[in-house]
Amino acid sequence: MSADTVEKTFIDEKKQLLSTLASYHRHWNRTLVEQAFDFAVEAHKTQWRESGEPYFIHPLAVANILTELKTDFICVAAGLLHDVVEDSEEGSITIDDVRERFGETVTLLVDGVTKISSYRLHSYEERQSETIRKMLLSTLKDLRVILIKFADRLHNMRTIEALSRKSQIRIARETSEVYAPLAHRLGVARIARELDDLSLKVVDRPAFDEIEARVSSTIEARQAIIDEIITPIKRELDRLSIPAKVYGRVKSISSIYNKIHKRGKNFDEILDLLAIRIIVKQKSECYRALGLVHDLYTPLPEHFTDYIAIPKTNLYQALHTKVRDRQNRIFEFQIRSEEMDA
Repeated sequence: MSADTVEKTFIDEKKQLLSTLASYHRHWNRTLVEQAFDFAVEAHKTQWRESGEPYFIHPLAVANILTELKTDFICVAAGLLHDVVEDSEEGSITIDDVRERFGETVTLLVDGVTKISSYRLHSYEERQSETIRKMLLSTLKDLRVILIKFADRLHNMRTIEALSRKSQIRIARETSEVYAPLAHRLGVARIARELDDLSLKVVDRPAFDEIEARVSSTIEARQAIIDEIITPIKRELDRLSIPAKVYGRVKSISSIYNKIHKRGKNFDEILDLLAIRIIVKQKSECYRALGLVHDLYTPLPEHFTDYIAIPKTNLYQALHTKVRDRQNRIFEFQIRSEEMDA
């Protein structure tokens, strides 16, 4: 693909990105996002990724991940522009150019991501990793900076195969020791889990493949178990006139891996592979739903935490409990209100 055809290639992607933003934004500056899109395409049109793809594939993917997180249009525009200063040819684009075209807020975000990317994180000892995470948080002037960095790292991890093995290991370790824990701490759980899984896939591919195969081979059976567990819950919630969404999932591959390797268990000995989430309307209904769960199944008191009364440092709120059914299977429940889940 020549540089001349790059801009034409992304016409449909531009329409889709704008459409997605419009689906959850009432008041937003469409022109700003369009201009950021066009500016990034032009800035990167002669650049190519290690995979041989046009470089703009990356900032576009970052912007799309940010829309999945339903960030605002300013954050998405900054996501499109996050590499134009750092990766422009021979410094042809400066931070002042971004400020002149897109304003102070977008510039603050782009500059923040650029500064994070300039850090050289070579040591991943547990104590030093915590220091690095605190340093990153302390330098943030806007939380959206780290969201853009999470999206940037997530896409880079999804496409890491094009790099050398040495680079893959370095980036995967940095991801699992710095960025994934930070994403967990800030409550961006979906991204944190995927970062953990992708890191494991690089560092210990045989173990990743084995766990993935075991989970996939039992997916129908596990879904049947989830249905078996949540059916009486839904029935009792309906009886008590508590509107709720109830669904389950298998825990992430990296979470299962940690249980196997840190606790010395094999796959079949891990009893709490499944997690159930209950989303209710009101805060008070969280506790009613908890009582219902504890009536239906045997609670494990040492595994109950009230993050509603005492939220996590990232303001995350939920009730966490583990219960045992009559077949000695253990399930984790997370109970939240719609406001807490927003």
